[in-house]
Amino acid sequence: IKGLNFAFKDGVVSKSRTTAKILKEAPKSGATNFKKYKDLHADFKPDLVISDFESFAYYYAKFHKVPIISIDNMQIMNRGVLEIPIPAAEKLNYKVAKGVVKAKLPKCNQYLISTFFEAALRKKNTSLIPPIIRAEILAAQPEIKDHIVVYQSSYDKNSILKILQELPQEQFFLYGFNLEETHGNVQLKKFSETEFIEYFRTAKAVFANGGYSFISEALCLQKPICSVPIQNQFEQYLNGAYLQKLGYGKQLEGFTLDGIKAFLYDLPVYQKQIQAYIQKDNTLVFERLDSAIQEVLTK
Repeated sequence: IKGLNFAFKDGVVSKSRTTAKILKEAPKSGATNFKKYKDLHADFKPDLVISDFESFAYYYAKFHKVPIISIDNMQIMNRGVLEIPIPAAEKLNYKVAKGVVKAKLPKCNQYLISTFFEAALRKKNTSLIPPIIRAEILAAQPEIKDHIVVYQSSYDKNSILKILQELPQEQFFLYGFNLEETHGNVQLKKFSETEFIEYFRTAKAVFANGGYSFISEALCLQKPICSVPIQNQFEQYLNGAYLQKLGYGKQLEGFTLDGIKAFLYDLPVYQKQIQAYIQKDNTLVFERLDSAIQEVLTK
């Protein structure tokens, strides 16, 4: 299924670029999705649909009157009680994000919210599950060596390089630009699953945006996180704020030298605190999913 993606400029969602990208890609994506629908409609008769915050599956279920279970991390904004301060600059983003989340998948039979932090729930048919971690990360054995993994593509490459090179005592592996280059203490890497996981599992820390999947994997590997959320995306701000609240890392407003130095200064504290986060597998995820399926199908 073809979906919509944001376009960025200097770490901020660019509304004009995103609009242009959607207009350019929408006709082809729509044709692809319609063909998929026709194939499903002709040959597939599901008993139940699971949607990961994805509208195609949701509307398919509603049109065919099939039960639907929502599994995603976004519903925490609508169905959970957030216990972080929301600064004035983020309040509009929060209202917009909450409105979108509330409107996108209403009236599912069950909501399973994937989260790395605890939160009280304020709506029925809702429960929390741990992050869903892929097998390759679960199989990786964490070690601590003397390098840092940087997963970043929403900022300009040269500006990131300039800042990282101001820390010559540190070694960085920079992913996100699909280049294989060396710039002093910074190595840009093309994506290789095996190599990436090797650097990831042995890093002493990681730098990232506020994306949920990468943060969840970093927590599973007990890697302190320096989070620079993409501006105007409240979900990323939320993840970074909870990382900081729990002592698993630091949230920065921008990719700045002073912010990174502050994170590195407190790195031993984060490395100690993050040891309290333990996730060995996806057992609890699937136990709760099995329960939700049984409850939905037996009603």
